[in-house]
Amino acid sequence: MTSGLVDERVDVRDTGMCGGGVALADEVASVGGMVLVGDADRGAAPEAPSARRGSGKLWAWVKLGIGLAIVGALVWKLGTAGFVAGIQVIDAADVVAALVIGLATTVLCAWRWCLVARRLGLRLPLGRAVVDYYRALFLNAVLPAGVLGDVKRAVEHGRQEGDVGAGVRAVVLERMAGQAVVIVAGVVVLLVGPAREIGMWIAAFVVVLVVAYLVARRSIGVGSRWRRTVDDVRNGLLARDAWPGVALLSALALAGHVTLFLIAMKAAGATQSPEQLLPIVVVALLAMGLPVNVGGWGPREGVTALMFAAAGLGAAQGLTAAVAYGLLGLVASLPGALMLVPRRRERVA
Repeated sequence: MTSGLVDERVDVRDTGMCGGGVALADEVASVGGMVLVGDADRGAAPEAPSARRGSGKLWAWVKLGIGLAIVGALVWKLGTAGFVAGIQVIDAADVVAALVIGLATTVLCAWRWCLVARRLGLRLPLGRAVVDYYRALFLNAVLPAGVLGDVKRAVEHGRQEGDVGAGVRAVVLERMAGQAVVIVAGVVVLLVGPAREIGMWIAAFVVVLVVAYLVARRSIGVGSRWRRTVDDVRNGLLARDAWPGVALLSALALAGHVTLFLIAMKAAGATQSPEQLLPIVVVALLAMGLPVNVGGWGPREGVTALMFAAAGLGAAQGLTAAVAYGLLGLVASLPGALMLVPRRRERVA
């Protein structure tokens, strides 16, 4: 499946992936063993490509196994009713809302990508960025790893601009910016909002998951030799003429994702006010950043069910809400499927 996404082997040196881009960086390093990203520190002997491919494949299976284990635990504990209900509660109005919100958030995220890419010296028109971003969202939603669409847009853009490393770094930094805003919003909501006590417990649970993820990565050697590229972060995200636009676009995109999640929760029968549901939404979005899922499924459903139970709303309803959000997210990405067709025709021609 992955061989159709990346057609040839690419060796990218010193990509400097860090922070929220680690998941994407891992996948670029291990997807089919065909794209090799990251290397040893300067002056150190590089790791053999076969070893990198082996550890990358192992880590890919570990991530998939963790995601399947979470989904399996939910089925064992709550049954399949929550998953089935997540499909049944969605109506036509929800689908239309998903498509409209998806268009808005995709344009905002593509615009953010343009800002970061241009700061790294890459050309990226907004129209092309929107098409590539839609395509990436759809592939992320339907392929197991959850980030293969981002791998595709990163590598393809880098090839077109003659610098695969810069293309990958632009996508990683763009994803980092979005995750950073989610983290900031999560801290504010959980520490200031009415659900402080519940939020602190759930936040601690998420921190434990993150630490366990980092320990697992280190134990099997994936990404342990990658370094931060301070210049790229400073120039691509933190420059005076870059960070205000990146932060604003990220905040607006986050507002769209939060709105879609609230729609899913209302469809699942939640009658609480948005202020009461907001902490659950933010923590669920934080959990989605964990790269231990099956096509995006797993941590989001587990954390949402857990938070609904902690709030006295019922874990089954939380699972239904998370499933509904996942399906609405898939609906929002469907225009990306249409954008795969012209690319295939070009190859045939």
